[in-house]
Amino acid sequence: MDWGRAKNVLIYAFLVLNLLLCYQLWIDLRDQASANLDFTSLSQDTQAVMEQKDIRVLCPIPAATPQLPDITYRYSGEEQNEPPVELKEPVDSKLIYSSFTELSTALQGQIPDIANYRFDSQESEVGKFVLHPLVDKKWSLFRVKLELINSDQKIIAYRWPKIEIGASSSDNVQKVLPASQALSSLIEKYFPENAVVKEIELGYYGELFNSESQVASPMWRFMLENGSAYYVDAISADIISPKTKE
Repeated sequence: MDWGRAKNVLIYAFLVLNLLLCYQLWIDLRDQASANLDFTSLSQDTQAVMEQKDIRVLCPIPAATPQLPDITYRYSGEEQNEPPVELKEPVDSKLIYSSFTELSTALQGQIPDIANYRFDSQESEVGKFVLHPLVDKKWSLFRVKLELINSDQKIIAYRWPKIEIGASSSDNVQKVLPASQALSSLIEKYFPENAVVKEIELGYYGELFNSESQVASPMWRFMLENGSAYYVDAISADIISPKTKE
C-alpha cells in the first residue's frame, strides 16, 4: 500500500469534512438569527413590500411599548463651534468597547457626568466616539452629543454639551407606538430599495441650537447600514426622514 498517498487522501477528506461542518454551522447560525428577529410582528403586506424592495432587517424588532412623557430641556449647542477640550490624562480608547463603566471611572474627573451618557456605535466614526445624554438614566436624547476625540488608540479630547434636562412630568405620560408599526410605515413609504436596518432604538428627539426651553418627544430611531437615520414620533407617528429633516 502507498502510505504516502493514503495519508494525503485522509488529509483531504478531513479538510472537506471540516468545510462541510463549518458550512452547516453557518447555516444554523443564520437560521437562528432570522428566527430571533421575529418578523411575525409585521403584516403580510409589509413583508411583501420588504421582499419586493429587497429590504432587510438585521436587528430584533423591540416589542416593549412603555409609557413615556414629553420632556423639556435647555441646550445651546455652543460647544460645536468651539475647539475640543484636551484631556490632561489621555485614556485608552478600547475601554469604550470593553467596559463603559471602567471608561466612565477613568474620565469622571475630567468630563462632567459622563456616567449619564450612552455610547452610540452607529453615529461614531473614525477619530470620534459619539455619546448621548440619558433621560431618566435610560433613554438616549438623540442629536445631542458628547464627542470623545481619539487618536493612536487614546481618547485625547472631548466636546461636552452644556444641557439641562428638566424633570419628567407624569401629567402627559402616553403609551408609545409599537416599533413594528413604525417600521411598517417606513418600509412601505420611505425606505429605499435594498435598505438594510441595523438598529432600532427608542429614545427622545429634540431640536438643536436654541437656548430657550425646548420639548422633546419619545422617538423610535431606525439606523440604516448606509448611515441614514429615520425617526418616527412614538406618540403621533410623524416621520422625520433624511430627505425632509422636519
